[in-house]
Amino acid sequence: MIHRSLRLALFLLVFADAAAAQAPPQQSQPDWPCRQVRVPELAVGGVWAGPPLDHALKHWRDDATVADLVTRLAQRRTPMDEAETLIAQFAKSGDKRKERLTTLFAGVYERMNDERRDLVNGLDRFGRRLKAMAETARQETQTLRDLQDQKPPDPEAIKKASEAVQWRLRLFEEQRRMVGYVCESPALIEQRFGTLARAIQQAME
Repeated sequence: MIHRSLRLALFLLVFADAAAAQAPPQQSQPDWPCRQVRVPELAVGGVWAGPPLDHALKHWRDDATVADLVTRLAQRRTPMDEAETLIAQFAKSGDKRKERLTTLFAGVYERMNDERRDLVNGLDRFGRRLKAMAETARQETQTLRDLQDQKPPDPEAIKKASEAVQWRLRLFEEQRRMVGYVCESPALIEQRFGTLARAIQQAME
C-alpha cells in the first residue's frame, strides 16, 4: 500500500503539472511561471499620441523637478487621484508646458518600463526555482517509494523520507500559491502607466 505522504506527493505534483499546462505556450521562455503572456516591455503606441520621445528619454533626468515627480508618480503607494493632482499642478508651473509634459511622460515610461522588465525577469527566476523544487520533490518521492518497496522495510528510513517529502511539498505549495499573486503585478504596472499617460496628455490640452 502506498504511504499517505507518497499519495499526497503524487497528487500535488500532477496537479502542479496540470496547472502549468494551462498556461499559454511560451516556447522561447520555458521558465515563465504565469498564465499571463510574457510581455516584458510597456507599449507606448497605444497610450501616447504626443510628441516624439527620443530627446526626452535621454534628458528627463536633467530636470530635478521632473525626476522627483517621476519617482512619485511611478510609486504605486502614491494614490492615483494624488498623482493626477500632481500632474495638473506640474502642467501649470513654468513655461514650455507641452515640452515639459513630454519629458515627464518619458521619465514615467522609462521608470515604469524598467520596473516591469525587472519584475518579469524576476518571475523567470522564480519559475526556474519552482521547476527545480518540483524535480527535487519528484526525486524525494521516488526515494520514499523505493524505501517502501524494500524487503524488509526500514521504518526509520521511511519516516525520515516521508518527513522530507512533506516538508518539500509544503514549501512547493507555498511558492506556487505565491506566484499567482505576483503574476498580477506586471498588469498592475501597465494599468497604472496607462492611467498616468492619459492624465499627462489631458494636461497638454
